[in-house]
This record gives sequence, C-alpha cells and structure tokens, in this order.
Amino acid sequence: MDFFHWAYKIFRNLHFSRMTANYGNLAVNLVLIAVAAFLIDLIARRILVLTMGVAAKRTKTSFDDFMVANKVPQYLAHLVPIIVIYNAVPKALEGFTYWDYIFDKSITTVGILLGLWIVRSMFHSLRDYLKEQPDYNDKPIDSYIQVVMIVLWIFAITTIILILFNTKITVLLSTFGAISAIVILIFKDTILGFVASIQVTVNDIVRIGDWITIEKFGADGDVIEINLATVKVRNFDMTTTTVPTYSLISDSFKNWRGMQNSGGRRIKRHILIKASSVKFIGDTEIEELKKIQLLTLYLEQREADIDKFNRHTGADKSLPINGRNLTNLGVFRKYINSYIERHPGVNNEMSIMCRHLQPTEKGIPIEIYMFTKDKRWINHEFIMADIFDHIIASVGYFDLEIFELPSSGKDISGL
Repeated sequence: MDFFHWAYKIFRNLHFSRMTANYGNLAVNLVLIAVAAFLIDLIARRILVLTMGVAAKRTKTSFDDFMVANKVPQYLAHLVPIIVIYNAVPKALEGFTYWDYIFDKSITTVGILLGLWIVRSMFHSLRDYLKEQPDYNDKPIDSYIQVVMIVLWIFAITTIILILFNTKITVLLSTFGAISAIVILIFKDTILGFVASIQVTVNDIVRIGDWITIEKFGADGDVIEINLATVKVRNFDMTTTTVPTYSLISDSFKNWRGMQNSGGRRIKRHILIKASSVKFIGDTEIEELKKIQLLTLYLEQREADIDKFNRHTGADKSLPINGRNLTNLGVFRKYINSYIERHPGVNNEMSIMCRHLQPTEKGIPIEIYMFTKDKRWINHEFIMADIFDHIIASVGYFDLEIFELPSSGKDISGL
C-alpha cells in the first residue's frame, strides 16, 4: 500500500509539473504573439497613414483627404495584427481545446466589429465628400448613412449572437418575434425617426440649407443637419434648435424655400385709417391733388369720366353723394399703387395690390401687398421700411388720419 501511495504521488506531481510547464509555455507564447501583434499594428498604422496621407495630398479629389480625416487608414491597419493573431494563436493553443474554442469565437467577433467600424468610417468619408458637391449638399446624407448603418448593425449583432451561442437563425428570429413588442417600445423614437426620415427624403419636404419656421419648438432659421432622429436648425440669433425628425411630418411648419426660389419676397402689411377722415373731395381738393405728379394724369382722366357720367345721368351735384365722386381714400389708394409700381426695390412682375380689409373698431385697414426684388432679410426689411415711411408721411396730403390709441393725457384731452 505504501508503494502504490508513493507511486501515485509521484505520478500526480509529474502530471501537475507537466501541466504547469504547458501553461507556462502557453503564457510565454501568448505574450510573444501579443507583443508581435502590437509592433505589427504600430508599423502597419505608420505605413498606411503615411502612404494615404501622401497620396491624398497629390490627388485632385478630396475623398481620400476625408478618408484620412475619418481614420480609415488606422482602422484598416488593425486588420494586419488580427490576421497575425488569428493564424498564430491556434498553434499556441494546441492541446487546449477549451481555450481554442473561446479564442475562435472572440477573434471572429472582434473581426466583425472592426469590419463594421471600417465601413462606418468609409461612409463618414463619403458623407463629408458628398456634402461638398453642389448636387448633394442639400440632401440628408446623414439619414441615408444612419439607415444603412442600422441595417448593418442588426446583421452584425445577429451574426455575433449566432456565433457565440451556436444558435440557429430560425430560433433567433422566433425569439426576436416574441420580444418584438418590447423592442418596438424601447426603440419607438428611432423607428419613428426612421420612417420620418424616409418620408422627408422621398417627398423632398426639407433640405439642408432650407429656412424653416416651427413655432412649437421655437425654431426659425436654416437647417444645418438632418439625421435619423433629429433636425438641427441654426436660428437667426445664432442659437441652435434640435427638432425631432418625426415632427416634420406630424406637426405643421413653414418652409421658406419657395420664397427663396421665387422672384421676390412678399410684403403684406396694413395701416389703419380713421373712418371719420374719409370723405368725398370736390374740385378744389382735386386741383390741389393734381400737383402730386403720380396722380396728375389719373385725376384728369377720372375727372373727365365722372363729369361725363354725371351729365349723362343728370345727377344733382348740389349734394356730393349724388352721382359719381372721388374720395380722398380712393385717391390715396391709387397713389400708393402708383408709388409702389415705380419703386426700384419692388418686383413689378409679381402681384402688387392696395386693398380694403374689413373695417374694425380701430379703423379701416388698408393693406399693401407686394414683393421685393431683394429676398435677403435685412435688405427686404429696409425696402419695406422705406415704402411705409413714405406712405405714412403721405397720409396727411389726402386729409386722412391714421388711427392709433391714445397714449397720454394730451391725446385724450384732444379727443
């Protein structure tokens, strides 16, 4: 018994010593492989980055410049040490079946993720390049790329799960079907953004560079980015508003692209005339108004037509209300039309109108409707201010008054 016990101890010690020696050799080999892979990665990165950097400077296209900026060479260089590790480690793991199994799944997963990262960097390079092209700089490139990347991520994650757990694709799909309700709930915003992004693109609702106004979100400015979940708007006060992409199809908003592409920018504004200041005008007032050059020919023609009509109808002109007559407000409206038509900042090829609106308790609104040639905001405001300065100053020449609420005791005492 003592002999067998002694022999067993010797065998066990020898086996343990052999296993210890094997693990020691394995550790040394793995460390050597890791050091070699690190050095190879460092050298590969230096070579690829330097080579692509030099090539990018010599080529006319800017696409390779964006590839360098988005670190495509660095990610491609990582493939070299992975290939080395993939081929070297299995030889070091001979006899270690379990660890070889773990390594095989791990290196495959890393390879899939690295490949996905390389594709992502390539897409980002393509995005930056297309944004420089006139034909594509107003397209939501970010949305397209995000949609493609989501599909690729789904495939990648599915593949990784199948590899790690040796799962059949039918079992995985049935599991996804069972938890689809939870998935939809968790990724609701992403799904809505995905649908909205497609509709925005297909229907050409919004482009990058469009001026949009969304009162609900306080957005009033130019669209600078459209992606899967959000739309970024740079407001005119230089702040940035982030709007959910889905709101572009679920809520109302104003896109000023049509105005920017048209021949002019609209002015639609009114002034309030006191109803009590509106009256018929006689020969004396007409002769005085003929001194206004824009009205001379018009008043002469209108005066002749009215006199002819009144004589033909036998109108009793002892009262101005009989027959046809001119009013100071009517002549004033004609003057506004004539003045606007000759203004150098107004587009005469688009609608020009001076019209009555429904009288209110504050007077008679006289609305001026026209389009300025210059669509730039500041210049548009200058033209509009110049026109209304003149119109407001001209009211007194027609014996009319502009309505405004009393603002002081002096105003009230004069009522």
